[in-house]
Amino acid sequence: MISLTNRFFSILLLTLYILGCLFLLSYCETPADSSALLSTSARVPVYTYKTVNTYPHDSEAFTQGLFFEGGVLYESTGRFGHSSLRRTELETGEILQQHTLPSRFFGEGTAVCRDRIIQLTWRSNVGFVYDRDSFDLLRTFRYPGEGWGITYNGDQLIMSDGTSALHFMDPENFRRTGHIRVYDGDAPVTRLNELEYIAGEIYANVWETDRIARIDPRTGRVTGWIELEGLLSLEDRMRGADVLNGIAYDRNKDRLFVTGKLWPKLFEIKLIPRVGKGVLK
Repeated sequence: MISLTNRFFSILLLTLYILGCLFLLSYCETPADSSALLSTSARVPVYTYKTVNTYPHDSEAFTQGLFFEGGVLYESTGRFGHSSLRRTELETGEILQQHTLPSRFFGEGTAVCRDRIIQLTWRSNVGFVYDRDSFDLLRTFRYPGEGWGITYNGDQLIMSDGTSALHFMDPENFRRTGHIRVYDGDAPVTRLNELEYIAGEIYANVWETDRIARIDPRTGRVTGWIELEGLLSLEDRMRGADVLNGIAYDRNKDRLFVTGKLWPKLFEIKLIPRVGKGVLK
């Protein structure tokens, strides 16, 4: 009995010793400056918005790509059997011209590149090149991985694939020339979707959120967040609207437009810096 008791106390003392060592180790490794625990994204500017104008948008359009050129909107829509490329009138939402994709393709992002329009598809690894005016199909091209968003910076095409990567492509032969990984501080930003190149930055919808990331195309670092929560009313969301997706920019008048999949409205917004700092949750 005495032997068993001694063994019990020995085990107990050893357990307490180990727990004490672990406590001291964790205490010593805790940074003295609590600010070291904060993500560097605490220093990234956050923007809210003011709605400048509201325009009608086809609530049957599963918006995958959007851009503004020559006074009209161009839009790529998705879903099998419903995918299309459209030219629409901003003020009325009227479809002025439309090209419907074969039902086996799920349309994704689109961009204007000189006198051509580039359109991606989701998992078919096929992209389409159209004449900008007639929508005549000029050629197809292939790419690895999924197609999500695409934009043009005046020199190269920039493509997203749903990860944290953005791929740069030669607009003539569509070969990949490089890529960047997008980070907010030390954290990778994934699910990058529809893209728009605006004044030297890449704006990217983050899928299934109400946020747009502003990205430095040289480093991949997030330079700002645009928080668009509440842009579409709860009533409109209850009617079947899907997620925020679609960014277009009017360079001539400095106008920023956003919409979403199956949204009945398209919004012109003005960005407003949010007072204070903090990490977006």
